[in-house]
Amino acid sequence: MKLLIVGSVAYDSIKTPFGKANKTLGGSATYFSLAASFFTKPSLVAVVGQDFKDEEVFKRLGINISGLEKQPGKTFAWGGEYSFDLNSRKTLFTHLNVFENFKPKLSSDHKKSKFVFLGNIHPSLQLDVLKQVNAPKFVGLDTMNLWIEKTLKDLKTVLKKVDILIINDSEARELSREHNLLKGAKKILSLMQSPSPSPSHQGRGTKNIPSPRGGGLGRGEKIVIIKRGEFGLLMFQKGNIFHLPGYPLEDVVDPTGAGDSFAGGFFGYLAKTDDISWPNLKKACVAGSVMASFCVEKLGTKRLLEIKSLDITQRLKDFKTLTHFEI
Repeated sequence: MKLLIVGSVAYDSIKTPFGKANKTLGGSATYFSLAASFFTKPSLVAVVGQDFKDEEVFKRLGINISGLEKQPGKTFAWGGEYSFDLNSRKTLFTHLNVFENFKPKLSSDHKKSKFVFLGNIHPSLQLDVLKQVNAPKFVGLDTMNLWIEKTLKDLKTVLKKVDILIINDSEARELSREHNLLKGAKKILSLMQSPSPSPSHQGRGTKNIPSPRGGGLGRGEKIVIIKRGEFGLLMFQKGNIFHLPGYPLEDVVDPTGAGDSFAGGFFGYLAKTDDISWPNLKKACVAGSVMASFCVEKLGTKRLLEIKSLDITQRLKDFKTLTHFEI
């Protein structure tokens, strides 16, 4: 197995000014694996209840769901309502159900995964997953404000054990306690550094914020991606900064799952190319942004289930045209 995602599978109830959906397939691991499946065949580890009936959605896209555990009870359910600008969201309900007692169990094949992404679950569970995997090549992490506020000690521990953190701008400001995102990225990178790095990693600190020039990525060089919604993203790593604008869309219907879709496209591309160099990480950012741009065009996961490989190829070409210039 090349790519492993551990996270949530849920049923979402979504209301936006442009439509609503009741009990539609959702969850961080769902959006991630759907987006990643266009680049590689991911494996999913999550828990659902006896009411879950959507296994075929994953199987149709070649997603390995041998790690999708079914327990007595109901599937994790979430409901949210968005304002007209889609930037603010009110949570209507959160029913953890079987997800409340979720304890990820990895099979022998899962443990051999080269690329691992820890979805938005409790940091103690993320640490437990890391103890189970053997020797992954590249590990990513998602988190949210709740874990930053309530479980900061555990979160700081897991940060030191991953290669990349993918969060949004408000989470970056809260974690770093810096309003400026460049200063915030510098602090977050320092949090991700192990106190006693191995000799091969000596001197790879974060004394200076990266310059925009290129460079290679060695194992142990930490990375932070800060998502900025419609304004794109910033990626930081010692010696490097990359900025990618958001893909311009005329119709944005539902931002639910956009961040998870970005992470899925990003990791799916890396797993497909098996290349974690800085130039390829930039390409992976574009792949992730393309998948996020599709995600927001319809309610829930509907758009991700409609697109074809040719749609992705065309939007990748559009992104190149949009961002290319010469001096």
